[in-house]
Amino acid sequence: MKIFVEKLNQKPVSEQRIEMVERKGIGHPDSLTDAICEASSRVLSQYYLDQKGFICHHNLDKGLLVGGVSNPVFGGGEIIEKPVAIVAGTATIVQSMDDIKKLIYEEVDKYFQENLRFYDKLNPEIRVSIHPGSPDLVDIFRRFCKGETPPANDTSFGVGFAPLSPLENTVLNVEKFLNSKEMKKKFPSIGEDVKVMGSRNDKEFDLTIAIAFIGKFISNLEDYYDQKEKIREILEKKFKTDGMNISINTLDEKDSVYLTVTGTSWENGDDGQVGRGNRSNGLITPCRTMSLEAVAGKNPISHVGKIYNLKAQEIADKINNLFKIEEVQVQLLSQIGKPISNPFVGIKYINGDVKESEINEIVSDSLSREGFEDLTQKLLEGSITVF
Repeated sequence: MKIFVEKLNQKPVSEQRIEMVERKGIGHPDSLTDAICEASSRVLSQYYLDQKGFICHHNLDKGLLVGGVSNPVFGGGEIIEKPVAIVAGTATIVQSMDDIKKLIYEEVDKYFQENLRFYDKLNPEIRVSIHPGSPDLVDIFRRFCKGETPPANDTSFGVGFAPLSPLENTVLNVEKFLNSKEMKKKFPSIGEDVKVMGSRNDKEFDLTIAIAFIGKFISNLEDYYDQKEKIREILEKKFKTDGMNISINTLDEKDSVYLTVTGTSWENGDDGQVGRGNRSNGLITPCRTMSLEAVAGKNPISHVGKIYNLKAQEIADKINNLFKIEEVQVQLLSQIGKPISNPFVGIKYINGDVKESEINEIVSDSLSREGFEDLTQKLLEGSITVF
């Protein structure tokens, strides 16, 4: 393994004049697509463990949400044409493909039920379109179970960075707060489909927030604007600092407002696709080092498009926690066919005293067999989010 460490002579992102960051909430169609593909991989992995004793080859990282048609009105509304959810990819056949498709179908249905309050009204059509993968790959996964390190399935890279900037933390926490039980209790009109876009010009923050309001909980136009203003005031009180501006549903104009039946734009023409939303750290950060890999749904054993992004973030967090530097970037690059434990490792940092020997130890520990097994276990438990 080649590990290269470089000190950068530049300002960290948090001190640069211009910054922007985005988070798509749990009910956004792109986030929902990531979620159901990852849930499908998770339940299939557990199925393989139960049936074979090891996780078989699979990749369920092709997913699509096709928007429906709805007629939202104050006090209610109706779904006219139900939307469609599709999970696609490859899977090793154990027993029968029908059993696997049924398992995935039920897991997707379960995820929607647990995360969309008005899933029963949405009532989407769920399609599972998967086919067998290469038989040659089955042996790779069996060898991993016996203690061998699997080869990388692709020549690709993963990235991570730490710490989050004040703007990044704000964007992340605002979406989580709006989708919290606390806010849903106060304002049940807030749908799960929330998007927060943040920008910074020097010390001035601008947050543009899109909230899919649920018509059932809003009596009329006056009530809509009243609730929207109250939510904005709560956000200002909780998050605002000097120089922060908060705007909600800026497309609203007189009687044309952002209203839904179920709390997600998926109900009315807005589609979703794997990999178009948040990166594995939960944010979209154009001012940072980024990978365009779709992490969700990929197998947790050999797919470097998944593993390296999560491992790069893990390494970045550990380096930051140990040395308290202003910024660290971690980049892991694989070669197809080479062991996943043997990537090219590039580490760049800004302002701080680091010991390369300790960085090497962090990297080696994270990319050890035990480190990969720990990551796989956390993914199976769902304790690591990938969007």
